[in-house]
Amino acid sequence: MSVFGLFEFFTPEALWLLLLLPAWWLWRRFRRKDAIVFSRTSVLASGPRTGGWITRAIFLLRNLALFFLIVALARPRSGAHTETQTSEGINIMLAIDLSSSMLALDFRPNNRIEVAKAKVKQFINRRSSDRIGVVAFAGEALTQVPLTTDYPVVLQAVSNLQAGQLEDGTAIGNAIATAANRLRDAPGKSRVLILLTDGVNNRGSIEPLVAAKAAEAYGIKVYGIGVGSVGMAPVPVGRNANGGLRYEYQPVEIDEALLSNVARMTGGRYFRARDAAALQNIYSYIDQMERAPVHTTTTVRYRELYRWPLIIGVLLLFGELALVAWKAPLP
Repeated sequence: MSVFGLFEFFTPEALWLLLLLPAWWLWRRFRRKDAIVFSRTSVLASGPRTGGWITRAIFLLRNLALFFLIVALARPRSGAHTETQTSEGINIMLAIDLSSSMLALDFRPNNRIEVAKAKVKQFINRRSSDRIGVVAFAGEALTQVPLTTDYPVVLQAVSNLQAGQLEDGTAIGNAIATAANRLRDAPGKSRVLILLTDGVNNRGSIEPLVAAKAAEAYGIKVYGIGVGSVGMAPVPVGRNANGGLRYEYQPVEIDEALLSNVARMTGGRYFRARDAAALQNIYSYIDQMERAPVHTTTTVRYRELYRWPLIIGVLLLFGELALVAWKAPLP
């Protein structure tokens, strides 16, 4: 029950007790008065008119006290409301290849991993209500950030990704399985895995197609991105005498057939990013893919106001008792 939009009562039915006050007034007005009781004999000695105003004051104090106590019982409160917002959102896991070949310099002026990280962060910055998580993989796959809407944490995790963090190799099956395990219990119906790699599956204990079949069973779409130019690319093969990386031109090998099959099985799509611009366009396309409604309910805590009428009511009762104890006839 709201009063002029300023506050409302949690138990408005208690306000029905206010009807007892006029009933009491009528009963008091028409009751038969057989005797007058005084609290002290000194009041009687002072004359019949003495204490008349005190009687009325006591009656008023008692009514006001009862009024405020009943209002307190109804629990007035303010400053709170419940908002239900409907936003568009999906659950996205980003699986990023950290194998040594991601240090190849065919995406100049930076290597593949640095360009990929920059485009991933741009993609994250365009999201507003999606849950995003990160899986890093090479010869093994590890979750860096579970699904969350805490984008600063996700951005920091992407910034910290470095080739060489994990055992070298390319375990595409493990990457899909790890990401799918994070997505399978995600709320909502839309679950997406964006898998970025520059190589051929050569490590891991899980076959990519087996992992893709499990992802399909959980309703997860896999968007594969093959990163690398066409032909030859400078790939690190060791370190030179100065401690820097030593590069050699090697053929770019991406298992596009496998990534295409994985995407097709799960209802996703495969993309080939031959340069930084193409990678940017791919993430822009994925940014526009289908969205599922996510309902977010935000409840603001109420500010309880019952203390004020309760305090006033108690003070009025003490005022009545003090007046009676002083020298007043009881009504």
